[in-house]
Amino acid sequence: MAALSCQFHPTVYKSCRLIKARPPSISCSMQPSQSNIKVVVNGAAKEIGRAAVNAVTRARGMEVAGAVDSYLVGEDIGRVCDMEEPLEIPIMNDLTMVLGSISQSKATGVVIDFTDPSTVYENVKQATAFGMKSVVYVPRIRPDTVTALSALCEKASMGCLVAPTLSIGSILLQQGAISASFHYNNVEIVESRPSATDLPSPDAIQIANNLSNLGQIYNRQDITTDVLARGQVLGEDGVRVHSLVLPGLPSSTTVYFSGPGEIYSLKHDITDVQCLMPGLILAIRKVVRLKVTNQIPFYLFDFFNHSATPSPK
Repeated sequence: MAALSCQFHPTVYKSCRLIKARPPSISCSMQPSQSNIKVVVNGAAKEIGRAAVNAVTRARGMEVAGAVDSYLVGEDIGRVCDMEEPLEIPIMNDLTMVLGSISQSKATGVVIDFTDPSTVYENVKQATAFGMKSVVYVPRIRPDTVTALSALCEKASMGCLVAPTLSIGSILLQQGAISASFHYNNVEIVESRPSATDLPSPDAIQIANNLSNLGQIYNRQDITTDVLARGQVLGEDGVRVHSLVLPGLPSSTTVYFSGPGEIYSLKHDITDVQCLMPGLILAIRKVVRLKVTNQIPFYLFDFFNHSATPSPK
């Protein structure tokens, strides 16, 4: 699509006897407008993938350009997402084919990866080969995979955004816990989940790691050694995590701090996958400016808080 650009040009005609002003002229030129970000959703048939398709479709300046999954292959992704009208984009199980068709348009492209830790590296490698950046939201991704992605994208000067969480509330909880940890010596994390295969959850591990990286030792006065009764200790700094799993429970994470005469708690509940969509849209906008691999939490927080965290290169 092209944008019409018009300029007003007043002209003046001079003669030896008098100066006459000609009627102003208007010249118009057609200028190409900035194209939308082309978004490929890998894992589009999953609940979070369907939510992402709807969110990207509604977002300004971006559009769904491809849907990849091994489930419901051939179905229109718009129909799968219960949209009023089809998007005329079939679900395909070949990421390379989808990337190849989009790369021909020379538009800015981003691949959202909701797949599996075992496939993330190859998926990002393919996206990079086609000149497209990636947003990776895959729970339980291994640290060595993130390291490998960083090396891959640095060599290619291509951005990849690895997101431990897309929830803005979760990021704010983590930031609040970091701030509180400088004022309290006792801390424990309590989480509840309706179902879980691995515990503690990635959110609890992320919070515990953030607190551990500060170099503080917590719960010095607690000499209890019964791990089953007192929760799982992560690392050597005394941070404990208690996990409760029961069908029907909301996904909730609470960080408790205590000091002389007071208890300070931070709580975050997730009731629907929709809470991840504002963070996802922000991640897509951020990743197009990145040149190397980065993790998302502090950049998302920086966007809302305008703090002095380092800007992406």
